[in-house]
Amino acid sequence: MTTPVTTLHGIGKQVAEQLARLGIHSLEDMLFHLPLRYEDRTKIKPLNQLKVGESVLVEGTIQSAEVKFGKRRSLICMLSDGADTVMLRFFHFYPSQREKLKPGTHLRCFGEVRQGYQNLELVHPQYECLDYFDSNPLLEDHLTPIYPSNSHLTQTVFYSLIDQIFQKQEIIDYLPETVREQFNLLPIKEALQILHQPPPEVSIKALRDGKHPALRRLVFEELLAHHLSFRTLKLQARRQNAPNLDNAGELTQSLLAQLPFKLTEAQQRVSQEIAADLRATHPMHRLLQGDVGSGKTIVAALSALQAIESGYQVAVMAPTELLSEQHQRTFSQWLEPLELQIAWLTGSLTKKKREQALEKMASGEAQLVIGTHALFQKDVEFAKLGLVIVDEQHRFGVHQRLALRNKGTQDGLYPHQLIMTATPIPRTLAMTAYADLDTSIIDELPPGRTPVNTAIIPNTRRDEVIARIQQVCQHDGRQAYWVCTLIEESETKQFQAATETAEQLQNALPNLQIGLIHGRIKAKEKEQIMAQFQAQELDLLVATTVIEVGVDVPNASLMIIENPERLGLAQLHQLRGRVGRGALQSYCVLLYQPPLNDLTKSRLATIRDNHDGFIIAQRDLEIRGPGDVLGTRQKGVLNLRIADLQRDKALLLDEILEAGKILSKEYPEQSQLLIQRWIKEGIHYSKV
Repeated sequence: MTTPVTTLHGIGKQVAEQLARLGIHSLEDMLFHLPLRYEDRTKIKPLNQLKVGESVLVEGTIQSAEVKFGKRRSLICMLSDGADTVMLRFFHFYPSQREKLKPGTHLRCFGEVRQGYQNLELVHPQYECLDYFDSNPLLEDHLTPIYPSNSHLTQTVFYSLIDQIFQKQEIIDYLPETVREQFNLLPIKEALQILHQPPPEVSIKALRDGKHPALRRLVFEELLAHHLSFRTLKLQARRQNAPNLDNAGELTQSLLAQLPFKLTEAQQRVSQEIAADLRATHPMHRLLQGDVGSGKTIVAALSALQAIESGYQVAVMAPTELLSEQHQRTFSQWLEPLELQIAWLTGSLTKKKREQALEKMASGEAQLVIGTHALFQKDVEFAKLGLVIVDEQHRFGVHQRLALRNKGTQDGLYPHQLIMTATPIPRTLAMTAYADLDTSIIDELPPGRTPVNTAIIPNTRRDEVIARIQQVCQHDGRQAYWVCTLIEESETKQFQAATETAEQLQNALPNLQIGLIHGRIKAKEKEQIMAQFQAQELDLLVATTVIEVGVDVPNASLMIIENPERLGLAQLHQLRGRVGRGALQSYCVLLYQPPLNDLTKSRLATIRDNHDGFIIAQRDLEIRGPGDVLGTRQKGVLNLRIADLQRDKALLLDEILEAGKILSKEYPEQSQLLIQRWIKEGIHYSKV
């Protein structure tokens, strides 16, 4: 079915180009280009049975036709079937149409029933004039599909292509009959025929809601293909070689002895899981999930020491300079007493400092390297890279992560990988998007953390919020954040908004020391401002969302997030996690711009009422979809064509797992064909 679509009759160069814009290149692409919706033109609806909101096929004779003038000129035709009448309204019409739609004309019309001023009406219905002597013109024998298209392709093109494929082409079923029977699945050809040409008795609602067995078959196959691809990648990874990072653990014990706190049971469990992986001779691919403030960084540091004690280097990659600076301070505080060398590499370093860092990395003098995307640039070389730690991995592009992994490939050995995220991944999403990774979850917060009280307040009460900052900072001796958000991604506009807000707050709070951070500030200045805030020399920090991750100031107990309706729930949860990092009772104010619609009110209420990142992430998945939650839009990961992770989550768990085991073991050839059908060239992205 990889046959080009141009082999079908009636597909010239221009049509082929338009189909290609929709991602349709082959016959198989056309088959899996499913209708958006369906219309029922298989039966005539009596006019006395019409209901508002229905899309119906009606038939009758025009009783009267006249042009009426009101706010808009319109052609009004009254259609009767002998039992009742309905109004046909045309705002756009030509003289030829007016001539055609005259009293006595027999019409068949399709359209949506609306409530007019006096009558039920169809506005701009599709219609055909019927021969008066043909008393029984043919109706459609199946529901009419409406395909996703563009202005250059009519629906007729799709109907023609589908008809030709079903008549002339063999459609191969890659699921063996025994598997179909076990999971009660339709054969693929039958499922596709139902979806493209549904019989009249098929429920449009079941098709629309994804409940029909025909759609379930395709969803099952697509999710199974993704699952099989990740199983394949996992097996491939097991065949690769990696350094065996086994040692006495003296550095680890030294770090634990100097810490002013004890690891939680969850941190200890996760550290042991990672340590066992690092002692294996195949590369570790482990996803470390932990809610905001759960203590992932110390787990990463312990993993790094295991690699360093074995004579290997460690790279820690962070998505922003601010987070990389935070890591650099934290790791230095823990590792420099152990006489270990740390290098820091970001895009804003001076030429001299960059050259010094590169030299330390290439010579092996720097055992731990912390940086941003600068770590995978061409001139960056490692002497002996054994472990890559990627923080907030979904913020990176796929190619960037792959480039860093490839830098550590030496003498046939691949570096181990630890991927960290503070955005909890719902199980349904993790099973599909990260099925090639082993997963560890820190499901326990360190003792002494207090939940953050969250309030949703309209911007009309801005003065009250500013007065609250005065109270918290001047009288209570605490610190606060004011976070500016914008819909636009433009750094310039974010910078302007943050600057204006800082000026307004300084005028309103002249007794407070206010700092400002945004994406345009140079790294050195940014680091200096953060150091002042941590040293309590600043009372209030105005910032864009660059402070979303990594900033740790225990004395900060109040955060105001302006325009929270513009952010996803996971991002709001991340931002809120900058306060409540000590034993102080902390507060977060979501300062919204009224009015809010019901969905946005519900979203903000989710943040107010929940502190469990998994609950928040699940709600985010339901609202925004997997691509936004993972940050994988247009990055080649989890490109589902038919399945919907939220709608189809019941299929994702036990059935897919069981089917994956059967196909991998008993039908390996079909497994590969399924992967090629659904994932094609995208599979190699998952190797990162």
